[in-house]
Amino acid sequence: MLIRLLQTLVALGVLASNIVFALPDDQDKPIYITADSASINDTTGITTYKGNVIIKQGSLLIEAAHVDMHRANGDVDKLIAKGSPAHFRQQQEVNGNFTDAWGRHMVYMVNKKELTITQNAKVIQAKDTFTGTKIVYDLNKSIVNAFGSTSANSKDKGRVNMVIQPSKKK
Repeated sequence: MLIRLLQTLVALGVLASNIVFALPDDQDKPIYITADSASINDTTGITTYKGNVIIKQGSLLIEAAHVDMHRANGDVDKLIAKGSPAHFRQQQEVNGNFTDAWGRHMVYMVNKKELTITQNAKVIQAKDTFTGTKIVYDLNKSIVNAFGSTSANSKDKGRVNMVIQPSKKK
């Protein structure tokens, strides 16, 4: 069982090697945020946004019911998004496809460029779909790691699911 899971993770990493490239200038663009309410805590550096939160920066889009924005040294360091589900979207290359991710809980480590999606994690890139209990993107290295449930109550214990569409031949 463990060997099969490791094989799946290696295959997923190989198949996803071209999946997650963000536009290079996204991080240099301003961040636009709308929400029903916002609460700023200068002591902790955390701003909490609630109610139909929409965050845009270049091609990056985050939509959630609740977002905690952590700041360090004046810059955004981490975003924690919660929703039913929360949604993350980013374009990989100019005029290219978008990668979309959904989950009830997402943690985006801005400086590390790492997105962790948990609780009904799903990623769609082009026409390929990845689902699992947890999906971790390393945006710098273009590596995707997906994990299935370890709960004894889950019918898909230890399983991830992928649908890879065939490439169209000319």
